[in-house]
Amino acid sequence: TGASSNSDSPTTVESMEDNPDEGCHIYRNGYYRTGISVVEGILEVNIIQMTSIQMTESQAENSLVDFVVTCQGSLPTDVCTVVSDPTCQVSKSVVCDPIIVTDECLLTVRRAFEEPGTYCINITLGDDTSQALASALISVNGGEST
Repeated sequence: TGASSNSDSPTTVESMEDNPDEGCHIYRNGYYRTGISVVEGILEVNIIQMTSIQMTESQAENSLVDFVVTCQGSLPTDVCTVVSDPTCQVSKSVVCDPIIVTDECLLTVRRAFEEPGTYCINITLGDDTSQALASALISVNGGEST
């Protein structure tokens, strides 16, 4: 969004007063014109599927989970995933990646979990003007997730 103001009145009066308690104030009297651009933004994000990725025994130190995410509104340009404790209060990791979505907002986000446990997942999709968030609880148990 952009906004600018121009005075239509040649009789604009501007005065300034310095108040030691509340700082400097500028008062402008007159008529002003403002242009406002309204953008749709990302309206809604949904995690529609969570799938564990089966790995070989040599890769067993991390559990990989694919999150299938959809959204409504404008197309996102980046995705961030916050992994927290089950209460969603203490962050364990934050990963952000740029994404390219061309026509339909449907994407798969793959994240690694170092150890079994229950986690709170926040997935945020964003663009230059908006952000939207979806959350889920996930239980990771050595290559399986629910």
